[in-house]
Amino acid sequence: MTTYNQLAGYRVNYLSTDPTLNSGNEGQVWYNSTTGKLKSLVQIKAWSAGGNMATARANPAAAGTQTEAAVFGGILSDGSTLSGATEEYNGSSWTAGGTMGTARRALAGAGTQTAALAIGGRVQPNPQSITEEYDGSAWTAGGSLATARQFLAGAGTQTVGLAFGGYATANSNATEEYNGSTWTAGGNLGTARGYLGGCGIQTSALAFGGYTTDYTNITEEYDGASWTAGGNLNIARGYLAGAGTQTSGLAFGGKNSTIISASTEEYNGTSWTTSINLTTAKQDLAGNGTRSSALASAGRTGLTTYVATTEEYNSSINVITAAAWASGGNLSTAREVAGGAGLQNAALCFGGYNGSALNSTEEYDGSAWTGGGNLGTTRERLGGTGTQTAALGFGGGSANSATEEYNGTAWTGGGSLNTGRENMASIGIQTAAVAGGGYASTLPGTNVTEEYDGSAWSNSNNMNTLRRRLRGAGILTAGLGFGGYSTGQSAATEEYDGTSWTSVNNMNTARNTMATAQQGLQTAALAAGGQASTGNTTATEEYDGTTWTNTTSMATARGELPGAGTQTAGLAFGGNTGTYSAATEEFTGASAPTPTASILTTS
Repeated sequence: MTTYNQLAGYRVNYLSTDPTLNSGNEGQVWYNSTTGKLKSLVQIKAWSAGGNMATARANPAAAGTQTEAAVFGGILSDGSTLSGATEEYNGSSWTAGGTMGTARRALAGAGTQTAALAIGGRVQPNPQSITEEYDGSAWTAGGSLATARQFLAGAGTQTVGLAFGGYATANSNATEEYNGSTWTAGGNLGTARGYLGGCGIQTSALAFGGYTTDYTNITEEYDGASWTAGGNLNIARGYLAGAGTQTSGLAFGGKNSTIISASTEEYNGTSWTTSINLTTAKQDLAGNGTRSSALASAGRTGLTTYVATTEEYNSSINVITAAAWASGGNLSTAREVAGGAGLQNAALCFGGYNGSALNSTEEYDGSAWTGGGNLGTTRERLGGTGTQTAALGFGGGSANSATEEYNGTAWTGGGSLNTGRENMASIGIQTAAVAGGGYASTLPGTNVTEEYDGSAWSNSNNMNTLRRRLRGAGILTAGLGFGGYSTGQSAATEEYDGTSWTSVNNMNTARNTMATAQQGLQTAALAAGGQASTGNTTATEEYDGTTWTNTTSMATARGELPGAGTQTAGLAFGGNTGTYSAATEEFTGASAPTPTASILTTS
């Protein structure tokens, strides 16, 4: 069998403490022997939609951070009107800022939202030497560039700025440094070019891409005096945007002779690596922020298609813990086919069977079970839902129809089911519950559905599949029924919308009487253990609203067990392993976040 070491080139390290968190060793995971957890390092990289700008435009400039940005200038969607407007971004929406003294396009930006620079640009048909300074509300004139130009790049701050490249009467290699009032000559770029991207500070800047006699992938690094060659972009392009620093840069969007690009690349001070694409390919866009938290605003998606869209780039390194089951405190009374409710650290187990039917209730605090108030009606195979202090128990063996409500201390009678039954799907809370399917008096079971409003049960639309011994999760208006038994083990899954059931993707393992996270959701459910065609199983599956996926198995195979908790913090207790069980197992879901991710690891 191929091993992890052969596949990834690394061994799974066995460590007593977590290692230093960095992304230096890809393909590595580790086992923390102190916590008993399998862990890995994951870098999350994703572009997501931000708030739209008020005005669609192309060729603007930007300054600031992802959550405190300014975008200014550009050309409007009629293809001829120049803009002097400034818009400010707060991390979710744009508001109007001060208007520039000279409306123009193809300019460069630098600085922050409250201390920005607008450098050069184009007022048809001429390149400009104008510099303007922004204080967060108004623009004032600054010192003029020595070389008027358009489609240039900028870096630095309002008082320590940098302008480089661009197009004057030809491609320019000029670099100029700003001291807050005047521009002076710096070292020239090695390659004269316009339509380039840039980022960094005056003494440590990055210039990448652009156009010479063709689109280029050249990168150069500035040290405050001269430019030297850096690693080439993977995709040659101009009209692109940038963010970050010389050793931690970001390049995104742009175009070349073949395509408008959605490509995003990250620079580490030596080389560029491909990252997650922009949601929408575009050129002539504005960029600002850092490599791990950038903003892409405005631009064009076609020759005449101008956009006001904003996208936010986020890249972060997170330690994730693999899903795992761990032993919890044993029930005081071993039992099967009991009812369950509540959370992992505040659960309830009631009724059940261990040679005879039970009425006892036990409460779990996350480590130990203690006695609670007894059910008024002794029974097994009953439904259960709700919380430890507001639970609902209903139905049970011999077509029982009794309903009882628990207040954290004692059970009191509620309205009876219209159809007495056992082993049904139990969904919802004490005042808004659903009972679906189960066994009434005939095989293979029933598809009857009832809803409870806190006092009485009323009939609703039937399930699509007749079955018993099934389980449920979710709420009254977004419920889930799954598994069970009809003429054989069932993998059927149905979603309930408060009115009717819809059949969706089956479970991977057909089975019945499994533990379920009673506080789980229709889009985040858990099914563990149960009886499969080969006997009791340890299989655990998670539902994401579309499909079931297998995750870490339970330690002990068993069926006829109740459950509690959520998909990420579940609980399975009691059941039958061939004998009545008192065992409790606690489930911790994988902590991996949801955005598109590339897995990085550490040793």
